[in-house]
Amino acid sequence: MASAEPSLEQMVAELWDREQIRQCLVRYCRGVDRFDRALILSAFHPDCLDEHGKFVGTPEEFVEWALGQHGAAHLSHQHCLLNQTVEIEGDTAHSETYFMFVCMNRKGKPLTLGGGRYVDRLDKRDGEWRIAARVTLRDWSMMDEIPDMDDLTSFTSTRAILPEPVKAFMNAGRGPARDTSDPSYDRPLTVDPSRRDGYLEMMAKTEKV
Repeated sequence: MASAEPSLEQMVAELWDREQIRQCLVRYCRGVDRFDRALILSAFHPDCLDEHGKFVGTPEEFVEWALGQHGAAHLSHQHCLLNQTVEIEGDTAHSETYFMFVCMNRKGKPLTLGGGRYVDRLDKRDGEWRIAARVTLRDWSMMDEIPDMDDLTSFTSTRAILPEPVKAFMNAGRGPARDTSDPSYDRPLTVDPSRRDGYLEMMAKTEKV
């Protein structure tokens, strides 16, 4: 028996949800590029965990880390959103959004260019969609040599000077895969809280070096 076609009201409601999810991602990118802390935080639920390469933490912690990194390394930058898939089930959505970032550097090569995916679980709370869990994946970067795809530090611009504890921490995390083991297939998407504990331990070690 064929399933009933969704009503016009249902289709419009889903389109509105999808647009609100897209706008959430747009707010995030604009906030990072403009160093607008409030705008970045508006894209996340406060209890979100973001696994973001060598960083894992809360939205408040992410803002301090990300703006500190960009401010120290770059004169300007853009985060551009590309393909997006969204699966909505009730008040939970899973989104995979391709991104490309371009940075004008303070030192070394003038330009850094790379791309990856924001893999998000979003929750609709009090009528508002925000990110509840995120895994940020790097898929490519402009490089002078072929990278080791099993080494997640290969895509970082600072890979040559990363301390060993940082490299070990990054390579213990989630990376991209060309099969269904990729984090974008996780249902529900979660970030293991022990990864944040490991991040804090790693930071304590590197601060002593």
